[in-house]
Amino acid sequence: MNVRRLIPTTAVAGAVVLGLTALSACSTSDAADRRSGDKLNVVASFYPMQFLAEQIGGNHVSVSTLTKPGVEPHDLELSPREVGGLSDADYILYLKGLQPAVDDAIEQSESKHGVNAAALTTLEDHGAEVGGEEHAHEHEGEEAGADPHIWLDPVKYAQVAKGVGASLAKTDPDHAADYRKNTDALVTKLDALDTAYEKGLKNTATKTFITTHSAFGYLAERYGLTQEGIAGIDPEAEPSPARISALHAIAREKKVTTVFFETLASDKTAKTVARDTGLKTDVLDPLEGITGKSKGDDYIGVMESNLAALQKALGAK
Repeated sequence: MNVRRLIPTTAVAGAVVLGLTALSACSTSDAADRRSGDKLNVVASFYPMQFLAEQIGGNHVSVSTLTKPGVEPHDLELSPREVGGLSDADYILYLKGLQPAVDDAIEQSESKHGVNAAALTTLEDHGAEVGGEEHAHEHEGEEAGADPHIWLDPVKYAQVAKGVGASLAKTDPDHAADYRKNTDALVTKLDALDTAYEKGLKNTATKTFITTHSAFGYLAERYGLTQEGIAGIDPEAEPSPARISALHAIAREKKVTTVFFETLASDKTAKTVARDTGLKTDVLDPLEGITGKSKGDDYIGVMESNLAALQKALGAK
């Protein structure tokens, strides 16, 4: 079982400062050139960043996303036109280490308006939780061993939200009060989600779950669970025969009932493991995009569905 790591507030504050330094060229002087009726042109790398920008920016932003609904974000490729368009953005919100194409595009564009969400909280290494050489995959340019899936932990996501709110207020000071108000409202929702998870997963028959894509390390750590991934951080990684055999043993020992798969990646491996072990299958959505298949209309709705799925699979009492 994972032990929750407490993050000092000083570390979070320092991370926010790190994130804000990326906005040195997108400061008050830029905002002064913008007419009061104009909206900030915000580009988000993928859905969790889009949700933050829309919730915090409200009526003062026009948000577009580089990752269209239904596209697996890890495998995103960008056209020259999309890369070039980054130079025209007033504000770019992305998560370094998740999408190599986006990291490269921002570097190529030499945009000074980018905010890296990973710098607004503390990344951790969850690679050891899935074991095996196939899980050592690291994206080029990613901090060694760093797990980028911070948005699946409501507490870390709230930390990022606070940093985004502060940076938007600096970018567009005319609407700073609204950004602060919207940030507070979103953080309140995320705090309530955290409370629901903490209470809902406190007493369960088992603490272990198996999932295709090892995206839930932060969530597992936050709520005292153990994630056993079939694949590693990369959803397309192929598990070795040794890993499959180990999962069979884990399922028996830990009384696992369910193998989880997701909406944007193949469920073939998960169903094979479930069939071989006599387990059920269900969806645990890593929330990398919202589609018609998503069990919820937005981040909050899907996270509530994920909680219900975990409670059922873990035998919540």
